[in-house]
Amino acid sequence: MAKPKATKKPQKRGVDFKKIKRKIGRKLPPPKNATNTDIKSKAIVLPEQSVASEKAGLAVSKKGLTLKELLQQTSHHNPKVRKDALLGIKDLVLKYPTELKLHKLALIEKLRERISDDDKVVRQTLYQLLKSVILPGCKKVMHLYLAFVGLSIVKVTIKTLRLLLGLDGKENQGPFISLMMAYVFNAMTHLTLDVRLMAFKFFDLLVQNHPTSFSLYAEKILLSYEDILQKSQLYLQDKGRLKNVLAGLSCCLSLLPCDEKRIDTASEKGFAARRTLHAFELDVAKEHAGLPADHGVAIPKECYITVIKKLADLIPVLVNCFQEFMPLIQAAPEIDAQFFDCMLLTLQSLDQAVSCFIYGSNKYHSELQVSLPSYEGPLMTIWGQRVSTVVWKKLLNVFPLSPVHHLSKKDDDRYFILNIIMARIFLHFGDWVHLPAALGENFLNFVESTLSGKVQSKQSGKGLHGKYLVSLLASIPRLLLQLDYYWKCRLLEAFTMAFKNCSPESSMKMASLATIEEMLVPKQGVQYLDASGPEVLGYQIAWISELPLLLILLGDSFPSCSKAVLHLQLRLGQCIPLNSSLSQAYDNMQHSMRQFYSTYLEDGSICYGPFTKLTTDCQELSVCSDMEPFMLFRIVEVLHSSFQAGHVHISDHISFFITLLSCYKVLPEKIYPELENDEKISNRGTLKSMTSIVGSCMSQIGDNRLVFEILDKVLLDQMSLKLPVDNTCAMLRVLIKLDSRPTRLSDQSIIKLSRILAEYLIDVASCISGYDEEAMNIYHYYLVPGFVLFDRSDKLLKLVLNVMESMITEDISSPSSCTIVAMVNVLHLMHKDVKARKILLACMTEIDHLLQTLFELQSSKKPDSAIEERHKVQHAYDRLKVLRSTVFKECR
Repeated sequence: MAKPKATKKPQKRGVDFKKIKRKIGRKLPPPKNATNTDIKSKAIVLPEQSVASEKAGLAVSKKGLTLKELLQQTSHHNPKVRKDALLGIKDLVLKYPTELKLHKLALIEKLRERISDDDKVVRQTLYQLLKSVILPGCKKVMHLYLAFVGLSIVKVTIKTLRLLLGLDGKENQGPFISLMMAYVFNAMTHLTLDVRLMAFKFFDLLVQNHPTSFSLYAEKILLSYEDILQKSQLYLQDKGRLKNVLAGLSCCLSLLPCDEKRIDTASEKGFAARRTLHAFELDVAKEHAGLPADHGVAIPKECYITVIKKLADLIPVLVNCFQEFMPLIQAAPEIDAQFFDCMLLTLQSLDQAVSCFIYGSNKYHSELQVSLPSYEGPLMTIWGQRVSTVVWKKLLNVFPLSPVHHLSKKDDDRYFILNIIMARIFLHFGDWVHLPAALGENFLNFVESTLSGKVQSKQSGKGLHGKYLVSLLASIPRLLLQLDYYWKCRLLEAFTMAFKNCSPESSMKMASLATIEEMLVPKQGVQYLDASGPEVLGYQIAWISELPLLLILLGDSFPSCSKAVLHLQLRLGQCIPLNSSLSQAYDNMQHSMRQFYSTYLEDGSICYGPFTKLTTDCQELSVCSDMEPFMLFRIVEVLHSSFQAGHVHISDHISFFITLLSCYKVLPEKIYPELENDEKISNRGTLKSMTSIVGSCMSQIGDNRLVFEILDKVLLDQMSLKLPVDNTCAMLRVLIKLDSRPTRLSDQSIIKLSRILAEYLIDVASCISGYDEEAMNIYHYYLVPGFVLFDRSDKLLKLVLNVMESMITEDISSPSSCTIVAMVNVLHLMHKDVKARKILLACMTEIDHLLQTLFELQSSKKPDSAIEERHKVQHAYDRLKVLRSTVFKECR
């Protein structure tokens, strides 16, 4: 056995490094032999190579990116970068609005590429950018440009103005729209469903800001809507997007003309410029600038005919789309809000499409291959047959809509709204001859029940009922024309009940008044409702008898409603046959009107009614504007007799005559040439006769010198308001009737009259062209008052010529050539008159000055001015030069 090895003891050695225990977390001191690694350097800055200096003074976003860089990033492969770029553009344009004015087209050209972007967030961001910043900004610039162009006080050229607003001359609304529409149409045919539906939302946004975008591409747009709605079954799961498509279609269809009935306010605007009786204050008519009253868009005739044909294809698609909703809405225990919105928008679009289609078919029936005549004159086309057949067959069979399950009051209101719109669609056609009797009676029962209030909304009551019922009233007269006496009486009874039960100031009452006017007042030889039986006559008398009570209930709190009632009374008084039952009812109505005007109390005082507190335009409706001339002359005769008897004060008497001459509305306003139609409606002869009568009455008031001193200033003040030519001529004739030779006018009045005469003579010469016998007779009537005044004052013609010269020099930059031609025509006409020619011989100096002014004007004409304008001025100068030579020879 081996011996175990002995263990060796470790030898003690010296410690080379002493281990130091340190606390955890304490920083170790650097060793003594540590090398310092700190490097100190200085930056070398080259200003010309600094990125920050390159963007100094430029418009940048919050991230320091310029518009060019942001536009480049909109095409980045990363959708997040594209979205951030769009947000950066929004930030930059809001901070620097001038960038949008200067780079509008560049922005549109780049942003339009994202309409078909694959990423939904990017498309939504682009939509918000266009909606909140780009499109409103472009629209504001265009409106500002149009506003400045319309102001004559702006002394800058159109080119300069376009540069100031960022319109470089190449861009306008047309190219802007075409840039967007090219990509919108591309997105509408995209393979991805989301992109296609979003494209219609982009188009709707574009139409809201630029309505002309629809008129330029109406045919293609309607075709796209037709295509997308034919696949509506695929989109029912996403009802929100389908709702956007239908809302866009409804917006587009609302831009099309759809109704021939337009209230003609031209005559009312003319009478708005009447003066008050004693104060002679001119009520300046307000001119409305901007969009038209109907807010429609102009479409060329050829394009509109094509649109009508496209509507004929779109209407069946909308009907089918509505039918696809029917099983879904009837199977549900309650109506889904989005389903209802889609159905409502579908019916509204169908209503607008049918209305536009019928209006266009009637307007262009000759171009649309006429086939069938209808009851009201316009003709039904082959497209009309096809459209009406689809509507009758598919919609009338399910009308009125009724719920399968017991629904809430809110759902009942929704069914009521849908039924009202469907009824309105049926009424657009107005042809009940081809309808089965059962279906027609079913519809008429609904109309009767709705008018009488048996069928109405349950939750909102009369408010919602009246709101939607108003749309049916406009078609009631046309419907009554097609019904037999039995149904006519039933509907008239329901209508009368609705008319009496609605509140006086409601829209329902105003629509009822318009319907009554249409039924009682013949238009274009058509009377929708005649008193063919005692029941019908009774309803008509009931309507007329209701008007005085309605005026009293309205009082002076609702002037627009009172104006509508007074307008109806005026129209009834003008058209109701004499010695008829309606005429007797109209006369009886006058006794009920006393409380509306004024009544005498028992103590002898007068209680004035609401009439005195109404506006002037309402009060004027109580006076017939188409008064017979005999009645007008009789009023003047009676008033003058009352004055001679001492019952009328002289100031009131004179004020009445001057107001009559200055406010009398002459139709037509154009004095030459008078067409055959103008002769039938012209009342110019009445004013001429009345001028003669007034002048005779004025001369009988008393001493002509005293009367002239009273009238001098008043007449000149009235004529200085730039009255129409006929009214100014009437007042000049009264002036010379009271004047004498030499004139009684003061020097101050002669100076004021010179300006009036200069403008008056130019207006007369501008209205008449030619020197035939008829024209010379008209010239003689209008110019003789001026020639007589020239004969009575030696310096009046000289002052008039000086005023004409100043009219040219005051606007030397761009005087109207028509005004210059009219001035020369006046001098030629004076030379043709024997007495006026002698007066003209004494004004050679003034004629020379006028000739020199025309020569300087012709010399100062810029080469870029219109050739036609320069030619007219040159021709007028040559004519005046020849006239001057002729006058000079006659002087010798």
